[in-house]
Amino acid sequence: MSKTTRFLMAAGFALALTPALAQNVPPKPDITKQFGDWLVRCYPVASPSPCDMYELLAQKDSGNRVMSMSFAYAPKQDRYVVQIAVPLGVALKTGLTIKAADYVSPVMQFRRCDRGGCYIEGVTDAAILSALAQQSGNAKATIASDDGRSLDVNFSLKGFGEARSAMIDLAKQRATEPKPAPAAETGSQE
Repeated sequence: MSKTTRFLMAAGFALALTPALAQNVPPKPDITKQFGDWLVRCYPVASPSPCDMYELLAQKDSGNRVMSMSFAYAPKQDRYVVQIAVPLGVALKTGLTIKAADYVSPVMQFRRCDRGGCYIEGVTDAAILSALAQQSGNAKATIASDDGRSLDVNFSLKGFGEARSAMIDLAKQRATEPKPAPAAETGSQE
């Protein structure tokens, strides 16, 4: 079984176990392209950022998620959005730092936790993606456990630069602003 097949199976398995998905089933991507260890996905939705680049790290024996990273691009705002998910049991105040060769990111703070893990979510600096796109090999995300131990999670940068370029191009082609919600009628009478 190829690394790509195992990756896609692990991604599908992780998504199937996410509790939120049991209630709200999101659309499936209509475009998926593999670039090294990164997957570019585009969804058939009206969105300012309909595509992302994604890497899932899972335990080989159990298939449980160790970490997932998703970066999306919103062309009209010229900004990136990040979601990094890790299992529960991290020191939330410590945040997460990405290191690759001589690059060290600013500390990224966790935004929320649920039964599926803890998440860093929000707008991120383009400099992080630019720095990672110029690196090769592996990088690491450093977090702290809730008992204070420092933990490094290695992730691959193989295909990162190509995935970023493809994601940006696809986002520019597909980005749309969602239609505004209809204005509520006030019901005033004269």
